[in-house]
Amino acid sequence: MNNPIVSRDLSKQAPHSPRQRLAGFAIASRAVDKCRASLAGTLGEYRYDCPLDNMLFSFKGITGEQFKIAVQASTNYEEVGAWLQANGTMKTPDEIKEWSDEMEAGSPMKNPEKRSAFIENCARFFLNPQMNSTFDLLEADDRASFSSKST
Repeated sequence: MNNPIVSRDLSKQAPHSPRQRLAGFAIASRAVDKCRASLAGTLGEYRYDCPLDNMLFSFKGITGEQFKIAVQASTNYEEVGAWLQANGTMKTPDEIKEWSDEMEAGSPMKNPEKRSAFIENCARFFLNPQMNSTFDLLEADDRASFSSKST
């Protein structure tokens, strides 16, 4: 099944959850949405080629610019997924799953430089920083940003 890439206005709608996997890769669907929005000038408060996106790009050995060219050339998410699998550093399905699982469970709690900001941000959304991941925080922020805007 081909899921067409629809340019989202990220000032009105959140991108995909970072949990939404594309060709097995966490973060990828969200990166596609933010990339398309950056090209359309509808990023809102989001950023493309940000530290989260760069976790994916680093894992695959690609750049944000290379990803952008692939997104521009694609009409659906599956084409971007196929491009991800075929370009950059080759990864086995097991490596992709392991990396994606780690990303989904990841938290800055073990990083002294990021711990206090993570705790503070979790408190804004009544999340337990000991129990919640970075992805939990991103999803809570997305919900809060658009709950008052939905009609």
